[in-house]
Amino acid sequence: MIRALTGFSTRHAWKVIAVWAVLGIALSGLSPVLFARVTGSSTGDFLPARYDSAAALRIAEDHFGLRPDATTVTVLVARADGAALTDADRRRIDAEAAGLARQRVVVPRREDDLPSFLVTDRSQTPKVAPAMVAPDGGFELLAVELAGNAADEGVQDVYRTFRDSARERFAAAGMRTGFTGGLAEAADGADANRTAAAVGSALVVGLIVLLNVLVFRSVLAAVLPLLAVALVGGAAGGAVAGLAELTGLRLDASTPGLISVVLLGIGVDYLLFLLFRYREVLRARPDAPARAVAAEVSGRVGTAITSAALTIVAAFATLGLAGFGQFRSLGPAIAVAVLVMLLGSLTLMPALLAACGRGMFWPSRTLRREPRPGVAARLGERVARRPAAALLASVVLLGVLAAGLVGIRMDYGLGGSSGTPAAATAAEISRSLPVGVSDPVTVYATADGGGAVDPAAFAGLARALGEVAGVGQVGDPVGSPDGRAVRIDVYPTADPQSTQARALVSGPLRAAVAAHSPAGAGAHVGGTAAVYADVADAVDRDLLVVFPVAAALIALILLLLLRSLLAPVALLLSVGLGFAATLGSAALVFQHLLDRPGVAFTLPLVLFLFVVALGTDYNILVTDRIREEMRRPGPARAAVARAVRHTAPAVATAGLVLGGSFASLATTPGSEQIAFALTLGILLSALLLSLVVVPAVAALLGRSLWWPLRPGPERAPAASAGTADVPAREPVR
Repeated sequence: MIRALTGFSTRHAWKVIAVWAVLGIALSGLSPVLFARVTGSSTGDFLPARYDSAAALRIAEDHFGLRPDATTVTVLVARADGAALTDADRRRIDAEAAGLARQRVVVPRREDDLPSFLVTDRSQTPKVAPAMVAPDGGFELLAVELAGNAADEGVQDVYRTFRDSARERFAAAGMRTGFTGGLAEAADGADANRTAAAVGSALVVGLIVLLNVLVFRSVLAAVLPLLAVALVGGAAGGAVAGLAELTGLRLDASTPGLISVVLLGIGVDYLLFLLFRYREVLRARPDAPARAVAAEVSGRVGTAITSAALTIVAAFATLGLAGFGQFRSLGPAIAVAVLVMLLGSLTLMPALLAACGRGMFWPSRTLRREPRPGVAARLGERVARRPAAALLASVVLLGVLAAGLVGIRMDYGLGGSSGTPAAATAAEISRSLPVGVSDPVTVYATADGGGAVDPAAFAGLARALGEVAGVGQVGDPVGSPDGRAVRIDVYPTADPQSTQARALVSGPLRAAVAAHSPAGAGAHVGGTAAVYADVADAVDRDLLVVFPVAAALIALILLLLLRSLLAPVALLLSVGLGFAATLGSAALVFQHLLDRPGVAFTLPLVLFLFVVALGTDYNILVTDRIREEMRRPGPARAAVARAVRHTAPAVATAGLVLGGSFASLATTPGSEQIAFALTLGILLSALLLSLVVVPAVAALLGRSLWWPLRPGPERAPAASAGTADVPAREPVR
C-alpha cells in the first residue's frame, strides 16, 4: 500500500503538489478560528469530576455565577504620593471601578492581525468589584473578572487594553496602579519574551536552511523542506481543530504551538531521510530516470517513515487513557497531526522529488562523484571494530546523567517569571496581606439535599480554618444569591502556586473541612492551589497507566516492523536509558543546580512520549538500514559500518533540526524545562543512541540480532542498489 501511494504521487507529482497547496493554505486560514472554539479555559476544566476542586468549581458556577471561563486579575490602587488612602480616595476608587465595570473592552486591531472573519472577537465587559484594603490603608485591591484562557493571545490583548485604560483613569485621579494574577503574569511574560520568541523562530528557520545548504549545497533542498512542512503543518492544524470541534474535544491553549514545533521537527526529519537516500541512489545509478528513482526511494524509505510515525501516533494515542484532561486531549491532537504529516511524507514529499528530479540538488555537482569517506564512515568503522568499548562508554555516560533521578521532585507551579511587573505587584501586596490574597483558596458548601443553607451555620468551620497553620486570614461565610450555597475565602501565607500551598490544601485544610463542616452539608475546597493539588494526584495515576501501555504499543510496532524478538528489546532498552538520562539531567540542572522546587509535573510524561517515540524514529531508520546491509555478503560488522556511514549524516542533521525546533520553546514563559529536556533528549537519541549504542549492539550480536529470522548474507537485487558504491572488501571484521 505504501509503495502504491508513493508511486501514484511520483506519477502525478504536480497534481499532488497542487492539492496539498490548496489544503494547506485553506486549513491554515481556518485553524485560528477553530482552535479558539475548542480551547479549554483553565487547568481545572481538565480534571475529572470526582476531584474535590472540580466539585468546588461546579458549585461556584451553579450558585455564585462564576463563569466557567473566568480568569481574575487583581488590581492594586494606591496614592501616587505614597500616603495612606483617605475616605475621599476610596470613594473615588469605587467610582472609577464602577466606570470600568460599565466600559466594554474592545481590542484594537494590529497591522499583523489576520482578516477579521478569521479572528475570534474577544471584546467583553469585565466584572470589577472592591476586594480588600491594606491594614495600613496604603492601597486597595480590586478583583477584575475577565473571560478566557490566560494563555490565549486574544485574551491577553483584552487584558492589556483593560490595563492601559484602568491605568490612565486612575492616573488622572492621582493614583498609581499595579496588576497581578495568572493572566497579568502570562501577558507580562509574553511581552518580555516577544523579541526572544521572534529571534528564536528565526534562528530555527535559519538553522534548518543552513544545515541543508551545508549538507546538500542546493537551493531547493534548503528551502523545499520548510515549504512542504508549512503546507502539511497548516493542513494538520486545521484537521486537529476541525476534529476537536466535531467531537467536542477541549484542547489546552498550548496545544497549537506544541503541534507546530512537533510537525516542524518530524516533517523536516522525514524529508531529510528521503533526500539523503535519493541522493545516494542517484549517485550509484547516474543513468536511471530520476522519477523512477524517486518512486523507488520513496517506497523503500516510506516503510521506515511509516513505522516511525506510527510509533509516535501509538505513543501519544495512549494519552487517551489519561484521567487528566490536558493529557487526554493532547494525545489525540498530536496523533492526528502526525498522521497528516505521515500522509504528506508519503505523497507531497515524493511528488516534490519527482517534480524536481536531479534539479533538487542544483547547483551542487556532488551527484557526479562519490564523496570520500568522512566522519560518518570513520564513526561506523570505529563502532564496528570496538563495539563493546563504545557500548560501555555510552552506558556509563547515560548512567551518570540518570543519577539525577535520585530524589527527584515534581513541581506543579505555573513557572511564572519573577521579574515581571505582575510579580512585583504580588510582592508589594504580600508585604501587607497574606500572599494568597490575590488568589485565595475557597471553600464551597451546599446542603446534602440541595436545599437552603444558613451562612451562620458555617462560622465554626471558618474559625477552624483560621486556626490551621499556614492560613493568614479567613473571610466570613457568604451565602449565594439563591441561598443554596456558602463560600468561605481562605488566604494562605504561601504562594498559591507553591508546593507549600498545595500541601496545605491537600492536607490540613481539607482535613479541617471534613472535620468541622455542619451536619447535612457537603463542602469542597477550590482555587488554584486546590486544582494543582488534584492535578498532582491525577498525573501520578496517569503515569502508572500511560508508561506501560505506550511501551507495549511501541514494542508491538517494532516487532511487526523488524520481525525479530531481540531487536525490539535492544531498541526499547536504549531509548529507555536515554529517557532516564534526559529526565535525570533536567533534575540535576533545575532542581539541584538552579534550586527550583522540582521538575515540571508534565515533564516526565511529555519527555517519555517525545524522547521514546521520536528517538525511536532514528533507531528505526538506522536499524532498518543495518538489516538491509546484513542481507549483503560479508561480515556483519562490515554491514554495521556501512549502515552507519550512510545513515549518520541524515540522522545527525535530522536530530539537530528537531533539537533546534524544541530549543525554540525556551522563549515561551514557563517552558524552559521542557525546551531543555526535549532538546537534550533528541540530541542524545540521534547522536548517541542511534549512531553509537544501537550499532554497537548490532555489531556485538551480528545477524543474531534478527532472531528468529536471522537474515542471511543474500546479494541484493541490482534494482535496489544505492549502496553499490560501497566496495565488497571492508576493513572492519
